[in-house]
Amino acid sequence: MSPVISSSVTETIGGTALVRLAHIVPEGAAQVLVKLESGNPTGSYKDRMALAIIEGAERDGRLRPGRRVVEFTGGSTGSSLAFVCAVKGYPLSIVTSDAFSPEKLRTMRAFGAELTVVPSEEGRITPALFDRMREEVDRIVEREDAFWTDQFNNTDALAGYERMGREIAGQATAGGVTVDAFCAGVGTGGMLAGVAAALRAGGHPARVVALEPASSPMLTRGHGGPHRVEGIGTGMVMPLLTPGAYDEARTVDEAEARRLALPLARLEGVFAGTSSAVNVAGAIELARELGAGRSVVTVAVDTGLKYLSGDLYHE
Repeated sequence: MSPVISSSVTETIGGTALVRLAHIVPEGAAQVLVKLESGNPTGSYKDRMALAIIEGAERDGRLRPGRRVVEFTGGSTGSSLAFVCAVKGYPLSIVTSDAFSPEKLRTMRAFGAELTVVPSEEGRITPALFDRMREEVDRIVEREDAFWTDQFNNTDALAGYERMGREIAGQATAGGVTVDAFCAGVGTGGMLAGVAAALRAGGHPARVVALEPASSPMLTRGHGGPHRVEGIGTGMVMPLLTPGAYDEARTVDEAEARRLALPLARLEGVFAGTSSAVNVAGAIELARELGAGRSVVTVAVDTGLKYLSGDLYHE
């Protein structure tokens, strides 16, 4: 049990709720359970990863007191790193883009991060955009002797996500539920890999399904493409997502997921962003296939408060 008074706000990361959707899942389908990661300090599951990466680097000496930290990110990783670095006293440089929500960029600045904003092509998220962002990171590393967290390759991230998987396994077991399938969109791939490993170790041999936008089908067709789902579909094969980490990959139509965001909020009270809507859309499709008496788990990765300036919640 957590102490009544935490010695640091980082101790409040994790322990989020697992809820059953009651209204938008079709009759005769499996139940869909959603891990609500908006309960973390910045409203994102990336808080788990940021803390695991920073503390891993502290333990082995890669990150010394006062050294600058740097990363390129579409938003939530940046907000989470900014939060953790603020608490621990590390200066932080974030390379990001105008393709991502203004709320996320403002959150990074609020925690004290210095931002380099790389222009996008008409607000679209493309593989070329990530290449340009990476080039800026290289310049900062060379100029500042900064520690690059390297979220796409850093295996320390898996520890944070394995904890999420253990929470899901424990919550499901306590509720008398077996997790028959787990699905989630792929950004770095760390969350899918970490949760899958923990579920299997916890007695839930779930079928693990990687999701990606249909317009950027790297896992299913071998190529990326433009889309507007922040946090996933980078157009790269993720080193953290090893072949044995998942059972299959599927695409989700972005427009279909976007249409799901409002009913997800209004009928279920789950207020989240576009990638979370992708996750729930994928979970509902799996639930239809599995049928009654089975269980599908997915993740609402962040809060919808990060998407109010865009068109996701405009009618």
